[in-house]
Amino acid sequence: MGLRVLAAMSGGVDSAVAAARIAEAGHDVTGVHLALSPNPQSHRTGARGCCTLEDSRDARRAADVIGIPFYIWDMAERFQRDVVEDFVAEYAAGRTPNPCLRCNEKIKFAAVLDRALALGFDAVATGHHARLEDGVLRRSVDAAKDQSYVLGVLTREQLSHAIFPLGGSTKAEVRAEAARRGLAVADKPDSHDICFIADGDTRGFLAERLGAAPGPIVDEDGTVLGTHEGAYAFTVGQRKGLRIDRPAADGRPRYVLSIEPVSNTVTVGPRSSLEVTTIRAVRPVWNGPEVREGLTVQLRAHGEVYGCRVLDLGDELSIELDSPARGVAAGQAAVLYAGDTVVGSATIASAA
Repeated sequence: MGLRVLAAMSGGVDSAVAAARIAEAGHDVTGVHLALSPNPQSHRTGARGCCTLEDSRDARRAADVIGIPFYIWDMAERFQRDVVEDFVAEYAAGRTPNPCLRCNEKIKFAAVLDRALALGFDAVATGHHARLEDGVLRRSVDAAKDQSYVLGVLTREQLSHAIFPLGGSTKAEVRAEAARRGLAVADKPDSHDICFIADGDTRGFLAERLGAAPGPIVDEDGTVLGTHEGAYAFTVGQRKGLRIDRPAADGRPRYVLSIEPVSNTVTVGPRSSLEVTTIRAVRPVWNGPEVREGLTVQLRAHGEVYGCRVLDLGDELSIELDSPARGVAAGQAAVLYAGDTVVGSATIASAA
């Protein structure tokens, strides 16, 4: 007997093919488009963003082709509170958040899943590129499109009600299948950057909400090298756009090493000073196999993977890297893997 499945349909090719596959497998599928913007625009700006009126129409057309019921759920208020305001607050606190990860955690697999279960659905399906086998989250076969990192915050309970139909396919295969199925989104560009910052100008978006907050840019020894209009405009590892008044003594470029929100100070230094080998991470979520040896860790979406040793301190983790990592930013997720299987995750608090 088939499942009752709620298919989240963004208006893109991935979620359309995911919904089509589940319907074809004999499940009772209902499509839902999440309206996340309080003032949706008619069209995208280039290929960025999502949640426009165009996207909702594309999702509806795909549902019609597949032959499933379709609804639009207004999640704008919840999205504003749990994702957008969280994003701004994290930057104001000197951290670098990942809003896609927060949206998966708070919207798609909390608010939407809760409502779906209350309505009698068995599971929520999305077009994420990841595999889910017996409740265990694994990387997609398409390494370049793998999204297991941004799903690594989900709990075992949430994963038990999730379906990711695309994890065994490459993106090229998904687009070809969409064309075969007659889905108009087959050639639609992927959304990029942050969906609620349509023009891609994160600094301008934050400046509008946090205002000017001038402060010093200093070298590692405390020497003032310049000023900034807001520490929120910087992230650890950043090299461009520092607007420093004087060159480094050795003539080499400087990078952002740390952001201190209380004193509003941005510290810069050489690339070598970005290297860290110890990470403190908080709010751990163990959602995979009970493996604690031979792990690797990924520290940002599409970032490198490092061998590591993990000390579980209960409410926080100490992660010792086998080789130094650069540009590790507080607020990002540390997702732990055993091979290609997600074991758990935690939020990076500090690194040294």
